[in-house]
Amino acid sequence: MMDCGPCRWLNEKRGSREVVLVVVSVALLLDNMLFTVVVPIIPSFLYEKEHKNENTSVVRISPDPKSSFASIHSLYDNSTFLSGHSPHHGIINQTLEAPTNDSCNKETSVLQEENVQVGLLFASKAILQLLVNPIVGLITNRVGYDMPMFCGFIILFLSTIIFAFSGSYTLLFFARSLQGVGSSFSTVAGLGMLANVYTDDYERGQAMGIALGGLALGVLTGAPFGSVMYEFVGKASPFLVLAVLALLDGALQLCILRPSKFTPGSIPHTPYLTLLSDPYILVAAGALCIANMAIGVMEPTLPIWMMETMCSPNWQLGLAFLPASISYLLCTNLFGTLAHKMGRWLCTLVGMIVVGVSLLCVPLAVNIYGLIGPNAGIGIALGMVDASIMPIMGHLVDLRHTSVYGGIYAISDIALCMGFAVGPSTGGAIAKAIGFPWLMVITGILNILYAPLCFFLRSPPAREEKMAILTQECPMQTKTYMAQSTTPDLPLSDHSSDEDISIPHNRTMRIPR
Repeated sequence: MMDCGPCRWLNEKRGSREVVLVVVSVALLLDNMLFTVVVPIIPSFLYEKEHKNENTSVVRISPDPKSSFASIHSLYDNSTFLSGHSPHHGIINQTLEAPTNDSCNKETSVLQEENVQVGLLFASKAILQLLVNPIVGLITNRVGYDMPMFCGFIILFLSTIIFAFSGSYTLLFFARSLQGVGSSFSTVAGLGMLANVYTDDYERGQAMGIALGGLALGVLTGAPFGSVMYEFVGKASPFLVLAVLALLDGALQLCILRPSKFTPGSIPHTPYLTLLSDPYILVAAGALCIANMAIGVMEPTLPIWMMETMCSPNWQLGLAFLPASISYLLCTNLFGTLAHKMGRWLCTLVGMIVVGVSLLCVPLAVNIYGLIGPNAGIGIALGMVDASIMPIMGHLVDLRHTSVYGGIYAISDIALCMGFAVGPSTGGAIAKAIGFPWLMVITGILNILYAPLCFFLRSPPAREEKMAILTQECPMQTKTYMAQSTTPDLPLSDHSSDEDISIPHNRTMRIPR
């Protein structure tokens, strides 16, 4: 049999760390492109569909008795027509005026009511993902990461096709919910796979930063791509392009991964209740949830607020998120390495404060240019938080539990989903009740108040059970410690843990006089 060059290359690279990183990054890219491409499309699409058939008119009869002209004023597009019969010219239909921007004519009460509807639709993805994550974590512990990763691709492809051809709120809701199931498989399996192949804490932080960069690139391109394609090509066009890209990603996974092979772990996993009872894991998950809630509350409410107060056209609704996406893309890669040096706990603390301050500045904008600074600040801060918390989660499991990563990254994704479920669902209701500015103030203050809790992540201790395991594994590596000896501020490796748990000889070698 002929051994072709590409086949030989695939056999050599299959399962390598670099190729696994590429596969996970591409999967997160497409997932988050689909996640954000609907942000500028859904509010405008639902409004137009709701009011397309409600083009009510006010008819004013011309005072000229020799002609039967009627002036018809459309409340949908604010244009006025002459319609009727003239004895000299026959039937005439003529447009008299078409003033002002179409976005300025949208009814404020309808937009405020749409806050709740759009918020629930956006939150449905996060809610389903929240419910499915624990199941996916158990599946990855039993069968490995390859098969769940490929299942995520199949589900996301089906969701994309349904989005492209759905014409009702019910179908859009179903497609968004189905996307949540696919995202759960892709995210939990992908992050667990990276933590499994990158065992060194510093390299793991770099890999997580690159993978989150793929996520950020999806967020970056999704909303602007969706708004431009929807405005100039049509609703189905962005989803069909994403479906083609998803097929390419599926082919890449088939070539690189082994979705038909079950590869269960050799050590037992830590139960969810044990992980959730760990206070350090809860603090890290809370930071991840509350920080990402900032984008969760803005996704359904910011476009509607722009339509209501800025008279923004459709193409601007997605571009408003562009500064946040660009800064997030840059900072996830930057802080994937930098956070290890400055302290991941400190990077998370500063990031949450920056999120809060940026949210307080959002309502001060009077046009789309005024949103550039606050949204860029939110992107920078979220890059700091996400690039720090994801490696912290893997380190906490290595330090305090068994090194099986499906469960911990299921909890991480649950925290993210909580932010993107609670954010849109409650954010839309709060924006309707007390207004969008107060929604930003509440979310910003919540981030600032939570930030000091990140101090507890500075130097989490190892558990006694983990100490005993490490001591049994290394019985001959005990070291002597003097009172003046110093330890690193951030013991982020198993070697430092060995040093911390060793027993000084001078305590076991005392000779009584």
